[in-house]
Parts: sequence; C-alpha cells; structure tokens
Amino acid sequence: MTDSGSKLKIWKFLKIILSSLLITVLLLFTVASIRTLSLDVNVGLQLAHWEKTNNISLVIDHHQREELLANFKAFPTVFSSSLVHHELVGNYSHLFRVQGSQPDLVPYLLLAHIDVVPATESDGWEAPPFSAKEMDGFIYGRGTIDDKGSVMGILQALEYLLIKGYAPRRGFYIGLGHDEEVSGLNGAKNIVRILKQNGVQLAFVLDEGLAVIDGIISGLDGPAALIGVSEKGSATVKLTVSMLPGHASMPPRETSIGILAAAVKRLEENPMPRLFGLGPERYTFEHLAHKFKLPMKFVMSNLWLFSPLLGRLLERQENTNAFVRTTTAVTMFNAGVKVNVIPSLAEAHVNLRIHSAQSLQEVLDLIHATVADQRVKIELVEGFDPLPVSSADEKSFGYQIIKKTVLDMFPTVTVAPGICVGNTDSRHFKDLTSNIYRFAPAWFKPGDPQRFHGINERISKKNYEEFVVFFFNLIQNCDIQKLPEPHSSVHEL
Repeated sequence: MTDSGSKLKIWKFLKIILSSLLITVLLLFTVASIRTLSLDVNVGLQLAHWEKTNNISLVIDHHQREELLANFKAFPTVFSSSLVHHELVGNYSHLFRVQGSQPDLVPYLLLAHIDVVPATESDGWEAPPFSAKEMDGFIYGRGTIDDKGSVMGILQALEYLLIKGYAPRRGFYIGLGHDEEVSGLNGAKNIVRILKQNGVQLAFVLDEGLAVIDGIISGLDGPAALIGVSEKGSATVKLTVSMLPGHASMPPRETSIGILAAAVKRLEENPMPRLFGLGPERYTFEHLAHKFKLPMKFVMSNLWLFSPLLGRLLERQENTNAFVRTTTAVTMFNAGVKVNVIPSLAEAHVNLRIHSAQSLQEVLDLIHATVADQRVKIELVEGFDPLPVSSADEKSFGYQIIKKTVLDMFPTVTVAPGICVGNTDSRHFKDLTSNIYRFAPAWFKPGDPQRFHGINERISKKNYEEFVVFFFNLIQNCDIQKLPEPHSSVHEL
C-alpha cells in the first residue's frame, strides 16, 4: 500500500471514531419543559403519577406543588433525621443540608433536577411516556435518565445510610432544582443565593452531564466513563434590519430581507476560528488513547503534533465540528406580513455555543466584524462565557473521589475527563467552587444515547440500582481527609 493510501485509511478510521465520540456527547443535551414526579421507595422509580404541562413554562399551580411535596414522603428517614435540614426553595426546588461530624471538612453538593422535557405518546413511544411501564427489565418513561435516576438515587442512598445509622464526617448538600430545562433561574440560582448568604464554599459540585458509554466509540477497547469538567458557553444574538416599508411594485435596490439574508450568509460562510486542542476536549483524547490500537493510539497520544490536522478533519463533519470551534446556528428568521408589501423590519436569531478557548466578548466582536454592515443592528439577547475547566489531576479531590467511586463499581471502565457541549444548571455554582463535575452512572450502549430527550427513554432496573450504589459509595468516600490510592474496595450496601 502506498503512503498516501495508508494515510487515507488512517484518516477514515479516525473520522469514524471522533464522530462517534461527539455524537454521544451531543445527544446528552437539549432544552424543554416542566414536569413533577412521584417517588416510590419500593419500586425505585415510579413515573405514572407525574403531573405535566404541555408547554415550556415556569408556572406550576398549587395542586402540582402539593402533589410534589407529598411525593417526597417516600423517604421518611431523610425528612425525620436530626442530621438533615430541608428547605423549600422557590416553592418547588429543594435544598438539603446533611450535617457532618467534622465541620472543618469543606462540604460538597450533589445536584439534580426534577423537571423533564416534553413527551407525548404520539411521538412513537413503545409505552406511554409517563406510565413507568416495565418491559424486559427496563422502566420506560420520560425522565428515567434525565434526571430522575440521580434525584432518586441520591435520596434513596441517603435514606439507606441513615437507616444504617451512618453519620457522615464531611457535611454535604443536596440541591434538587425544578427548572433546569429552562436554565434554572428560579431553582438552582436561588439555591446558590441561599448558600452564598450562609457563607458556604464547596469542595466540589457533582451534577448530571456525561455518562458511561459502552460500544459507542468505534475502536475503543471497553467502556469509558466520561466526567464533564467544563461546559461550552452560550449566546443568543438578535440581528435586525429596519427600513421604510414600500409596495412590491416599486422595490428598492435592497430590502430589509435581502440585507439581513446577506448578513446571515456571511456568518454561515465564515465560521468561528478552529480551536481544537486548546480546550478540555484534548484531555478526553489523551486519557482514552491507550485503549485504542495502533495507529490511533499513536495519533491520539501525540496531540501536540496532530491537533492541527485533527482539527481540519473534525471540522468537515457536522457531528464533530462542535469539538473544534464555537458553533454558529441561525435558528429563527422573521420578516414580512403580506406578499405585496416590502417589510420594514427583518429579524434573525443566531445561537452560538462558545468554545472553551474563547470568551463571549470575543465571539461578539467576531460577529460584528463578520457582518460588517452598519444597517444590521446586533444585540445580545442572552449569553455567558464557557465554564471554567475544573481540575482533573491527581490532586483534585472531587474528580478523584468520583473516579474512585466509578472504579469501585466498574473496575474495567476507563475514566476520562470530558466537555459538555450542552448546558446544565451547575453553571450557577461557579462562585461557590472551582470544581464542578458533570457525571451520572447511566450506562449507554449503542442506540441508548438517542433515547436521551428522545422517544423510549428508559433505565434498566439494574442500572437504577447502580445509581443508588454509586451515591451510597460516593457519600462514604467523601469522608476521607486526603485522597486515597487509585483504587480500593467497595462499601457493603
């Protein structure tokens, strides 16, 4: 085989692997609506009695509130223990403070959310999305993975520990937001406000985010647990062109629609700069490199050399372009009210997901430079910088405790840091800690990531048990004062 043929074979193989990795991460996020939940301590997950709304909303009526509060009685020991202080936040979110016996140990926070994205049976579900129907060892229902597995896994683990008479040395908090899918402005943000008022600083925060993937990344030998150490930033930008209206029979040389369309085209034809290798995505490939065979092991172990080449390859694919740069997506375009009237106003909205190596302001400056037309008004609707990259080195308490807990349960798994291309409400906690991690022990095999926010979302009964055991072990592992050796035995449940 010629050198050029060998190189082409390597790049084709590489493209398959990298595409698989980003597809997995991308499918873990979207936006949505409010639901409430029912809890059944015996079954573990009971979705049948969830209240639901049909549209994205921040309003829950009094009946829903009372139903939701009543459901938490499924954990009587949690609510009756003298070690646990419970506070209702924003009427529907919850903050638990679990007292530790050694107040000099910095507390941590376990974060989850009780709202879910919309679902209707007409979408093609095999079981009604709020029925909690069990089939072949799986419980089907909206929210089984996002994020009721964590909500109930945390509470059930704490219930078991308290029943056993366990008293933690390191105090910790549990935050359960009710509006994560619509940014967490009334849930997580108010939880942060209360913690700040009490002068709380956190050792780390653990939220949902990435998961265990098994058989999804082509060429990867064995499953991998990806722990999110950062999130991309986000911006929504509004472009507006305003002109005098006119009759279609006497059109001007340029219309508001034409000017705006040209501006949008310039944004699409001139993407943000390629930045692969300058953010935490580099860590993912470096940590997984040893689980690939040659030549991929060599390529991924030497990103100092191959990053530019990989970046050019990745940007060619829609599914992997998000690793490379800040992405630009024109999501709304509105203009015109009648076929024979030239509109005075044309508007477009652009959504950008900001790479860790860029700032919100840098992205806005590039948009202005690319549009380069004074007739186009550019406004920031909302946005925030990429989240700081949390530590994942050997001295990082939070990361190493999470890693240890994963390896206690899944010794054959490779643990690696990763980046969330979507957003969670954990970003509101960045003033309370520099260590925010995004991981839940959901186990994804081929076909499973598509269920996340899609149809037939489900969790196996075995995997839900693993959620409970994970948090059961994590809480105990956090009681140590210094980091352990890389691996030790699991706690008895």
